[in-house]
Amino acid sequence: MRLKFVQILLLLVLPFFTYAQKGHELKFRVEGLKDTVAYLGYHYGDKQYVSDTVRVDSKGNFTFKGDEPLEGGIYLVVMPSKAYFEIIVTEQKFSIETKVTDPVENMKITGSYENKVFNEYQKFLASKQKEITPLKTRFDAVKANEDSAKIIREQMKKIDKEVKDFRLKILTENPKSFTAQLIRCMMEPEAPEPPKDAKGNIDSTFQFYYIKNHWLDSVDFSDARLLRSPLLHQKIKQYIENMTLQTPDSLIPAVDTVVEKSKKNKEIFKYVVVTLTNQYETSKIMGHDAVFIHLAEKYYVNNDAYWADSTLKAKLWDRINKIKPNLLGNVAHNLVMQDTSDKFISLHSLKAKYTILCFWDPTCSHCKVEIPKLIALYDSVKTDSVAAYAVGIETDPVVWKQYIREHKLDWINVHDPYEQSNFRKYYDIYSTPVIYLLDENKKIVAKRLSSETLSDLLRRFLKKESANAN
Repeated sequence: MRLKFVQILLLLVLPFFTYAQKGHELKFRVEGLKDTVAYLGYHYGDKQYVSDTVRVDSKGNFTFKGDEPLEGGIYLVVMPSKAYFEIIVTEQKFSIETKVTDPVENMKITGSYENKVFNEYQKFLASKQKEITPLKTRFDAVKANEDSAKIIREQMKKIDKEVKDFRLKILTENPKSFTAQLIRCMMEPEAPEPPKDAKGNIDSTFQFYYIKNHWLDSVDFSDARLLRSPLLHQKIKQYIENMTLQTPDSLIPAVDTVVEKSKKNKEIFKYVVVTLTNQYETSKIMGHDAVFIHLAEKYYVNNDAYWADSTLKAKLWDRINKIKPNLLGNVAHNLVMQDTSDKFISLHSLKAKYTILCFWDPTCSHCKVEIPKLIALYDSVKTDSVAAYAVGIETDPVVWKQYIREHKLDWINVHDPYEQSNFRKYYDIYSTPVIYLLDENKKIVAKRLSSETLSDLLRRFLKKESANAN
């Protein structure tokens, strides 16, 4: 009977013990802080968010407490002066004492192995920063003097090696700590010497591509805690924006590489796909919408994006259908519209080396600024090599024709009074003016141009044509 009683007692105690371990409780005492509030923030990608707000008592005590555990990562304890210090949240219950003045240096930690490692690392970096800052100032002052500059450069190299050695020490002594994980994420590959061919020549691009191909090797994409640090976002940004040619043909394989690696963790996968899709949907760089189309079709349309509901997918489908027909390199959709004499004229019927395709509205305030510039540009390059097909989207033909007469628009001026051409759909027209440049085969060379950009681009093309003709 006694055995059964003990078993029953354990059944009662164990659930209580498990419940007691749930949640989080982070206690702080900050000397110099009193009768105010403190905030608990956290990193997420390249942004910071507030997780909790608490009162600070007259002795500087405050506690962040909740029934649910906090997601692991780097958190910020923010004080009213906007000063803050960073901590690691992996353990859910610990306490920290420090001072408002230099909180990192004065930090005393109880109950958190992770924060002890992290604080040791922070203090070491702070000490080395104090050493290297005056050296950089002195270097800037004497860099014209090679002998003096060489001495300071060697001193800075020595400090840099000390930092690297300290990081290696953490990796060796505390390999499973989150601080070690952060250090690994920061690590950059070191390229070997480039190989030589039979003639002794070396490939000057070898080291760059070696570093690029191994740039993400040290990132543990299975660890979602890296999302709650600035490092994962920075690492991906450097790979895509600094190490990849900013053209769709190069960007698409690069983003696919990152997304495939991110599949090791559902949260990281979601973050990467959402962030990159939003980035390229809203990019102001011409041609980057092709990257958006690729991401949307490959990961949303194919249902890899488990978080996307039917409403989001419908919105993405709508954007895909509007953007895809006018990607750079596509043949522009043919428009057949009525001119001022109600004669139908086809866009594809224009015989010119380059065609300016402009969608405009005489009542649009932006058009009132841009259209005169476009008129001046067209008049200045007037040649058989350039045609202009100008679509007036104003439904009132009287207003449209009056503007054409007053400003002497010597273009192919057309409109769609019965809205039969679907030009808004095929050219994604939601504002005016919108300017495209087409080549002789009516392929889209450039789009959504300002008059200044169009001028530079068209003059460069015409100059090249003239040089080739000679």
